[in-house]
Amino acid sequence: MEIRTHKLARQTLVGSPIRIIDDVEAEVELRAVEEMAVDEQGLIHGGFTFGLADYAAMLAVNHPFVVLGASQVRFTAPVRVGDLMRARAKVVSKEGWRREVAVEVFVEDKRVLTGTMTCYVLDRHVLEK
Repeated sequence: MEIRTHKLARQTLVGSPIRIIDDVEAEVELRAVEEMAVDEQGLIHGGFTFGLADYAAMLAVNHPFVVLGASQVRFTAPVRVGDLMRARAKVVSKEGWRREVAVEVFVEDKRVLTGTMTCYVLDRHVLEK
């Protein structure tokens, strides 16, 4: 399992890769910690759940110059401090440099996010001119 994209991503923020099959699928885990909470009851900000799904999508494509172009996701349940989130991402269509990636995030057997991410495989880094 070689990570070829987002090599400096901090696993404490976006998750730890569990499984990667290049241009096919990936699984990533992230433990919800206190710093992610938005209130005293331990509700986790949805941006962390989204970030986990995004990272899983990038790893499913696993190209050095993959970027997220668009997403359509739905949050289906809350995440709490202490929850272990597991994201699954699967490339469902390939058209040239465009990839549609189905994403789901679970806490145990409960789905907390579902959607699709449109990724683009570029020929150079997005910040290069």
